[in-house]
Amino acid sequence: MLYAGLDLSRKRLDFHLLDPAGATVEVGAAPPDADGLRGLTRRLDHHGSQISAAIESMNGARFVHDQLELAGWQVEIAEAQKMKGLAPLACKTDRIDAWVLAELCRRDLVPAIWLPDPRVRAERERARWRLHLVRHRSSLKQRVHAVLLTHGQPCPVSDLFGVRGRQLLARLGLPEPWQATLRASLRLIDELDREIGDCERELRRLGAHHRYVPLLCTFPGIAWVLAYTIAAELGDINRFPSPRKLTGYSGLCPRVYQSGERDLRGPLAKQGPKCLRWALVEAATHACTAPVYRDRYQQTKARIGKQRGAKVAQIDLARRLAEAIWHMLSREQPFAPKGATDPLAA
Repeated sequence: MLYAGLDLSRKRLDFHLLDPAGATVEVGAAPPDADGLRGLTRRLDHHGSQISAAIESMNGARFVHDQLELAGWQVEIAEAQKMKGLAPLACKTDRIDAWVLAELCRRDLVPAIWLPDPRVRAERERARWRLHLVRHRSSLKQRVHAVLLTHGQPCPVSDLFGVRGRQLLARLGLPEPWQATLRASLRLIDELDREIGDCERELRRLGAHHRYVPLLCTFPGIAWVLAYTIAAELGDINRFPSPRKLTGYSGLCPRVYQSGERDLRGPLAKQGPKCLRWALVEAATHACTAPVYRDRYQQTKARIGKQRGAKVAQIDLARRLAEAIWHMLSREQPFAPKGATDPLAA
């Protein structure tokens, strides 16, 4: 068995190959595209040993992982944040990073991440693409409002992009180039509306056959779009041994700095998938009015104060939602709290 460390950059893939004793066998680089990876595997085949490799988690690492796995390698993707704690470096280059990864692989110390299968990857891409389009649409709508504010035009309607709002925008006679900006923004908003509608129809169709989506839709504050997003980001709930692990994975826990009698709590860790964190906070925003969570939300909000109370209460509620979701999906039961002793109860 040989051990390879792979350091990926935009234009090349540095590798460092070690034998079981830790001696360097070969060092080099290859292009990170499909042809370059095939050439790398042919180049190292002459050693006649199976290769176990490690690559740091980053954009493009999964492509390298899939290509090398097809060639017969055993490849793990290392979590970048934990790598800094395992191997702090005074001098950091691509070649040194590759050697460190190879050494960790040889010692069986790679902090490997969980890799979703192609089905889960496709679900995540669909949910994230819809969210990407919605954010673009929101940005365009904000720009239209900004143009109106620039020219002192009031907005007497609740929905500027509804029927009455469109009639108001059609009557405006703004000077150029602001009028052209307004027309282009409305065209793009209409196009994004069509694309988002197509995405949502596909998500609704696929979510009806998902094992988690119907259960998540029974939760207060979660409709089918948020349910599909949460289900896609979680993948398999069984990979979380406890609800605390799921909450930590969501990045909704504060950073902790503790030494001796000193105990400081910082901002949120914000690790893990951004879309999962967004979906949980969005669900908490709606769930704070549900009877089962309303009292807790109001008490936390009043305790923290007016300035930060609402935001902190929402994050606290989002953590509670994550814990309840773990119990629901682990037991494959809908949300139905029966009392204070029930794990699903708020």
